[in-house]
Amino acid sequence: MDSLLIHGGQTLVGQLRVSGAKNAALPILAATLLTDAKTIVRNLPHLHDITTMVELLGSLGAELMVDEKLGIEVNGATVNKLRAPYELVKTMRASILVLGPLLARFGEVDVSFPGGCAIGSRPVDLHLKGLEAMGAEIRIEEGYIKARREGRLRGAEITLETVTVGGTENLLMAATLAEGKTVIRNAAREPEVVDLANCLCAMGARISGIGSSTLEIEGVARLNGADYTVMPDRIEAGTYLVAVAATGGRVRLEGAVPHHLDIVLEKLREASASIEIGSDWIELDMQGRRPSAVAITTGPYPGFPTDMQAQFTALNTIADGVGRVTETVFENRLVQTHEMNRMGAKISIEGNMAIIVGTEKLKGAPVMASDLRASASLVIAGLVAEGQTRVDRIYHIDRGYECIEEKLQSLGADIRRQPG
Repeated sequence: MDSLLIHGGQTLVGQLRVSGAKNAALPILAATLLTDAKTIVRNLPHLHDITTMVELLGSLGAELMVDEKLGIEVNGATVNKLRAPYELVKTMRASILVLGPLLARFGEVDVSFPGGCAIGSRPVDLHLKGLEAMGAEIRIEEGYIKARREGRLRGAEITLETVTVGGTENLLMAATLAEGKTVIRNAAREPEVVDLANCLCAMGARISGIGSSTLEIEGVARLNGADYTVMPDRIEAGTYLVAVAATGGRVRLEGAVPHHLDIVLEKLREASASIEIGSDWIELDMQGRRPSAVAITTGPYPGFPTDMQAQFTALNTIADGVGRVTETVFENRLVQTHEMNRMGAKISIEGNMAIIVGTEKLKGAPVMASDLRASASLVIAGLVAEGQTRVDRIYHIDRGYECIEEKLQSLGADIRRQPG
C-alpha cells in the first residue's frame, strides 16, 4: 500500500492550476445516463473516483471514448444493463447517483448500497423518499436498492428534511424526465449542484431557481446530448491555499473561482494571509508570517464546507493562539486529530468541537489516513513538521486529489510517493 514521505520545513512558493471538481464531475457523469444521445464531459480530474464512475458507466453498457485531455464522450444509447454491482459501488458513495437517472429513463434499476469514506452516517433514505413521492416503488433486498416505476415518474412537491447534496442531485436528475412539475425545497445550494443543474439545462432540462434552496423542474420527454466543461475544484483550491499558508509561503492559483470560496478566503485572511483575487485566479501571500488561530463551524453552503474542516484543523495546530473547530455535518470527522496529536499537536475534543492550542513546531511521525480530507490534513501537518512524516493509506487521498505530490513538489515541498 503506497505511502507519502514528507520532510517538512519547506516554505511553499509558486503557481498551480486547479483541476476539475470531482464532486461536480461525478453527478454530471451520472447525468449522461439520462439521454440516448452522445454527451461529452470535459475537464475531468484524473482520480480513482472518476475512474470508478467511468467503469460503472461501462458496466451498464454505455460506450465510452476518452480523448488525450481526459475528456470523455458517453454514448447513452448503448446502455443495456440496469444493475450497479456491489463490486464497484462499495468503493464510492457517489455510485448512488445512477439511481435517479436510470429509474427515470428506463423505469427500473438495482443499485447496491454505496460505500466511500468512513466519516459517519450518510443515509440514502432522503433519496428514496423523494423518488417514492415521484411514484417509484422501492424495495431493499440483499443489499440492493430495487426501484421500479409504472409509466413516467410524476412531478411532486418534495421538502428535504435536511440539506443533502447527493439527495438533491439524484432527485434533480430524476425530475428532469418526470411528467409535470417537481419542486425540491431545502435543496442543497453547493456550486457542484449548480454545475450539475447547468449541465442538465445544456441537455435540454427546464430548471429554475438554480443556486437557491428551491428548485423547480418542468419535466421533459427526452434530453439531448451536450458538450460540457466541469467547474474547477474549490476544495482542491482551498486545500493548497491552506497548505501554503501553513508554511508561510505564497501561491497563485489559476483556474479557480474565488466566489466559490468566499468563507474559506475570509478565514484565511483572519489567519493573517494577504489575498488578492481575479475572475479566475487567487493569490495568497503569508509574507513569512506564522498563521493566526481561527474558529470555524461547518455547515451547508454557503457556510464553511465540511470538506475544508480537517485542513484548517491542521493549520490551527501551528497557529498563534487557540483555534476552535466545530463539525456539524459528519459526526466522525474529527478523527484525524488523534493522528495530529502523535505529531505533537495540542488538540482536545469536546463533543463535536476540537480545541487546538497552537504550537510553533510539530514533529514528524508515521500517521494513518482515515478518509479523503483527513489524509490531506495530515499531509499539511507533515509539510510544517520537523523531520520525516509518513502518511499511510493514501488511497484515500488519491480519490480526491490529482497528482498531489507532483503539485506540492512544484511549490518546493520535499514529498515523494513510496510504493507499498
